[in-house]
This record gives sequence, structure tokens and C-alpha cells, in this order.
Amino acid sequence: MELVTEAAVHFSRLSMFPYFDGAHYVVSVLSAREQAGAVDVASRSPFASWFSAMLCCFGGGILSSMLLAEPPIAVLSNSTNIIYASVIWYMVYYSPLDLFYRCFCFLPLRIIAAAMKEVTRTWKILAGVTQADSRFKDALLVMVANGWAKAAGGGLISNFEQLVRGVWKPESNELLKMSYPVKISLVGSILFTLQRSELLPIERHHLMFIYTMFLITIKVRMMLTRCSASPFQPAEQVLGRLLFGLQQAPKVDTEKVKANLKDEPKEKENPTKEETGASSPEPSESTRKRNTKKSE
Repeated sequence: MELVTEAAVHFSRLSMFPYFDGAHYVVSVLSAREQAGAVDVASRSPFASWFSAMLCCFGGGILSSMLLAEPPIAVLSNSTNIIYASVIWYMVYYSPLDLFYRCFCFLPLRIIAAAMKEVTRTWKILAGVTQADSRFKDALLVMVANGWAKAAGGGLISNFEQLVRGVWKPESNELLKMSYPVKISLVGSILFTLQRSELLPIERHHLMFIYTMFLITIKVRMMLTRCSASPFQPAEQVLGRLLFGLQQAPKVDTEKVKANLKDEPKEKENPTKEETGASSPEPSESTRKRNTKKSE
């Protein structure tokens, strides 16, 4: 137990710069490049591509600053990180023979970078919760919101990032259909807020270690199995039925609909005279004479 505690303490003292931050920038820019039309935008407008990549890398800091009524442009004050992320953006899009991008398409290297990015998620949540608590003492909702924004800001402002690239998809709003990173960031923000408020009886370094190991395990499993479905999906479905499944849409009788669809073409294939408007041909003179003879 002492070894685990010591490992957790050392883990909580890790510095994110430059290796973990670099992994975060690499994974963020790679995901931005793999969006539809991103390479074409980079060839037509490098500035739009760069600005889009910076939103992916620093979206959490921008959104957190907006929530706390601070200038969003304050992110640019850290010149070292901006230059670091810009160099990675250039290498991802414009490296000779596209070698940089091809290297990170190698799955083991991609998994290592993604695991390191998940470590930065924990540090961002903790930084957001601590920052909000220093400004608004014991304001639980503010702490949760700021920690969530700090860690998942790139996803939450994805509509604005798409708009920079000339794409407008309001139906892809993260609040309408949350992705796994946004959901797990919200869960982590709630946990660290409860721990900060002493409502969760666990040491901070233990929570950081357990939460980060959970993030890495789930992320690696999703990448190895190539499964993008959220691991929370079964629980979400059960809770959704219990809490929000009272009003269900009326059931449609599919058999009647199919029968009506089958009958409609038959009616149109045999139109009546009134529908077509065609008049019956007049009988010829010979047929009239025959009819008169019969009647006689």
C-alpha cells in the first residue's frame, strides 16, 4: 500500500511540459487533419488551418477564460506553447514526403501519444477546478463547469473550429450528442470537485492516479478494438429509460402502412374512365344496323 501511495505522489508531481503537452498537441492536430476537407483547407489557406489547429490545442483554455470573465486571448501570452504547437502543426501538414503524419499513423506510436494526452486531461481538470475554487469559494457548479471546459474545451467549441474551416454542422453540437472525451471529462470534473470540497473521502494524488489509469485503459482498449462507442452507453440507456422514458413516441402500425403502399400502385395501374377523361368511341353505321335488326 505504501508503494502505491508513493507512486501516486510521484505521479501527481509530473511536469506536463514538454513531453505530455507535445503529445496533446500532436493528437489534437492529427485529429484536426483527419477531418473531411482539412487538407484542402491547409493547401488553400494555411492561416485558417493554423487557427483551427490552435483552437483544437488550446480550446480548453479559451473556453475556461470566457467562463471566468477573463480575456480569451490570454492563451497567446504563453509564447513557448504557441510556438511548440505551431511547429507540430507545420510538421503534421507540411513535412517532406508527409513523413511526420505517416509515422504517427503507426498504431503503437499513436497509442503512446493518445495515452500521454489522457494524462494531460487529468491535469487540466484539476487546474480548472482549482482555478474556479480560488475565484468562487465553494461554488460547486462553477468548479464543475470550469474543470469540464478546461479539459474538453476543444470538443465543446468544435462547431466554431469547423466554421473556421468553412464547415457549418450545427447538428454535430457536443451538447446534443456528447462524445466519449467530453463525457469522461465531465465525470472527472465532478469527481475532482467533490474531492476539492471534501465530499469525496480520498486523497488528491490517489484520485489523480486512479482516474488517469482508468482513462488510459479505456482509451487503449478503444484504439485496439477500433471501437468508438462510449463505455457508458449501457448505463446511459438504462438511466435514460428510467428518468426520461415516460413520454414515448406513438407506435405506428407498420403492417397497415405496407398494405397501403402496395394498394396504391394497383389503383393507378387501372384508372377509370372518369379519371382518364377519355370518351367511349361512337359505334359505326354497320354495328347500328345490326343492333336495330336484333331489336326488331
